[in-house]
Amino acid sequence: MVELRKRPAPPPAPAPKAKKAATTKTKGKGKKEDVPEQDAPKDSKPPPSNPAEDPKGGIPEGAGGVSTTAEITDAAEAQDVAATVEAEAVKHKKGAKASSAPKSEKTGPPKTGDSIDLEGFGGEVETNDGSKTTLATLVAESKAGIVLFTYPKASTPGCTTQACLFRDSYEPLTATGLSIYGLSTDSPKANTTFKTKQNLPYPLLCDQSATLIQAIGMKKAPKGTTRGVFVVDKSGKVLACEAGGPAATVEVVKGIVKQLGGDADAAGLEKAEERATAEEGNEVESKLVAETAAQVADSAAKVDP
Repeated sequence: MVELRKRPAPPPAPAPKAKKAATTKTKGKGKKEDVPEQDAPKDSKPPPSNPAEDPKGGIPEGAGGVSTTAEITDAAEAQDVAATVEAEAVKHKKGAKASSAPKSEKTGPPKTGDSIDLEGFGGEVETNDGSKTTLATLVAESKAGIVLFTYPKASTPGCTTQACLFRDSYEPLTATGLSIYGLSTDSPKANTTFKTKQNLPYPLLCDQSATLIQAIGMKKAPKGTTRGVFVVDKSGKVLACEAGGPAATVEVVKGIVKQLGGDADAAGLEKAEERATAEEGNEVESKLVAETAAQVADSAAKVDP
């Protein structure tokens, strides 16, 4: 009989060699110390923290893309924060627009010391001879600026006095380059008659729609014109914008002429007063002559029935 022999078992695999212990160099005095690799810290994550004391979970601000929103622990709180941020952004945007937007134009009539945009100011008016013009054109044609004295109605007593005061002071008032104009809502025909009758050396402006009169603040409500004076220089600076009587409006302009270095003495007013006195004397004399003539006629009628 054949004897069956068992096949020998394979030899066992060799055991893996143990890793060599890592050595770590330490700074400072002393020798190198061998620190086993298994003793080195394996977890680089931050230690757990108490959420009540550290809502950021120990993560420093900005680390790993974490921002202050890491403090939000509730969905409702997140919505509140988002709404607050959005509101602040809208507020900031509105503030930026307000600061960059141009300032709104000043409303209402100008005052002494203000600067106005001459172009388009007061619309279009007409001279007594029928020529269309604007304030900007009149200022451009002047040497130093213009004087506008306003009056309610041509050929009335107060307006006649005012126009004649400016007439009699015309030379000293225009010595520094100011141009003088009368301004009313009268028609060109009425103002031409007024100018011719009083021998006025300056043009009269007809503002029948009262656009310029309103722009300088001399329009009465609901209608009518306030007596006053408006003076503006070449740059658009308002030197005067005042209501006043006939003599007061002339005095305002005289004060401006003095400021500009001109000689605006009272010669014009004195001349106007002399003329007024003479006219009053002539009127009294004419009245006496008329009465005497009437008496003579009456006596003659009695003698010759």
